[in-house]
Amino acid sequence: MQQTASLDIVAFVEQQILPRYTAFGKSHGLVHVQRVIANSMKLAQVVGADLNMAYVIAAYHDLGMEGPRAIHHLTSGKILIADARLKKWFSPEQLRIMKEAVEDHRASSSRAPRSIYGKIVAEADRDLEPEVVFQRAIQYGLEHYPMLNDEQMWQRFYDHMKEKYSRTGYIKLWIPNSPNAQNLDIIYKTIDNEAKLHKEFDRIYPVEKLKIEKLVKCIHIMLDLVFLEGIEMISDTIKN
Repeated sequence: MQQTASLDIVAFVEQQILPRYTAFGKSHGLVHVQRVIANSMKLAQVVGADLNMAYVIAAYHDLGMEGPRAIHHLTSGKILIADARLKKWFSPEQLRIMKEAVEDHRASSSRAPRSIYGKIVAEADRDLEPEVVFQRAIQYGLEHYPMLNDEQMWQRFYDHMKEKYSRTGYIKLWIPNSPNAQNLDIIYKTIDNEAKLHKEFDRIYPVEKLKIEKLVKCIHIMLDLVFLEGIEMISDTIKN
């Protein structure tokens, strides 16, 4: 039984598409898209969908993060449909369905995905392993709101959890009996207990904050080295 996309499609995506995710930070980066691809392959097998289509949809779903986040799902769809290289493997009708699926993946979408492929990528994009959900939310806060202090980071994290993942949150599941349903129930119960949620934040936040601080320190060291090399080059030029 086929368990992933065709080897030539996988090679194309790994060489030409996935490297673009290294520019998006941890919360929407390479690890995230690889997880969405893996989840999509599992779900596509369960529902009997075309694995090649599901694979490429997952690979392209967040490419729009190169632009404004609020419309990244629409931008991602435009990137997919404009990529003429995909015509080698897919018909115009398949590409239309794939574009719509990418557009429909966003968790805050007010309507159901238009096809099973939209439901697959929307479900796969949820990353509802509780540890992953909490970690990604903290990473996003650190990457995009570095000016916030620790208490403000907690408040942003808490508000986001309530808005998106609580029992009244906007996240929706589209495939019945998927593994996400069980994980979402665990998240519900954690959010219901604010002290328990705060404990998770206190466990993960210092680790992720330290990673960011180390990265910033490395960047500063590299910039200092580049600056010093530049000074030396100028000095050598003047001497000569």
